[in-house]
Amino acid sequence: MMELHSLRQFLVVARLEHLSRAADELRVAQPSLSRTIARLESELGAPLFDRSGRLRLNDTGRLFRDHVERALGELEAGRRAVTEATDQGLGAVRLASETFLTLTGPLAAFKRSHPAVELELHWSPPEDMARRLRSQEIDLCVASQPVHAEGLEGTALFEEEVGVAFPLDHPLAGRTSVTMGELADQPFVTARSGHWLRRLLDRLFAAHGLVPKIVCESDEHSAIADLISVGLGVGLVPAFARRSATRAPLAWIPVDDPASRRTVTLYWAADSHLSTAARLMRTTITDWNWTTGEPPS
Repeated sequence: MMELHSLRQFLVVARLEHLSRAADELRVAQPSLSRTIARLESELGAPLFDRSGRLRLNDTGRLFRDHVERALGELEAGRRAVTEATDQGLGAVRLASETFLTLTGPLAAFKRSHPAVELELHWSPPEDMARRLRSQEIDLCVASQPVHAEGLEGTALFEEEVGVAFPLDHPLAGRTSVTMGELADQPFVTARSGHWLRRLLDRLFAAHGLVPKIVCESDEHSAIADLISVGLGVGLVPAFARRSATRAPLAWIPVDDPASRRTVTLYWAADSHLSTAARLMRTTITDWNWTTGEPPS
């Protein structure tokens, strides 16, 4: 009989497709993890991974992974439903996002209205969001780029322009717009690969047959504006961040390309049991007035 512990270990190996990294994350010995995967394959009567060269999840493994995610997600949902019922409270809510700068307004309003609710915030790249929603590790996620996966529901929160921030003394700082050709040789300060801002930058340049000249990749996204303001380079900045309070003096110039936009979307698992708290959070976020940055009137 398959053990829950073995199934959870399988999901980590399936996600990383690397035994030693999975063993490190799980804090188990690699030979023990290898035996766990081998026992699962023996019970199922089929290999779950291709082992020619690098370890790869095969079609059977992907099919099994999807079922395991749903099964473990249902168990977690059951545990949380019992806790909510016995506590006679609203429950907790777990929210994931690539950036929480966008969400500070609705989060603050939610906490003021429901101070007793336990709120967990998780940073998550978009490629992990679908898996975490299906397995019910998280209740809701907010993404700045589309999450293409089955079993999810979502609602678009807002769409906005993404411009380029320049130091105030930059030769292009006084322009009303800039073209991709004019940005071709500019040094860019941006986020690391995988972040929506970096993906947009790469897409915009690739569409024009160009490659961005990147001089700084930063995990500290709040520092990007400061690095630009002191003259290290230029960088993409969404209109929302431009409206937010910032100490960095910058010139924000629109890009003469209709693709220089982002759509912010709230997602949840279609078949998940959301706690009362999670449903209240979903309502708070979807009803928020994103134009004024205030609660609905």
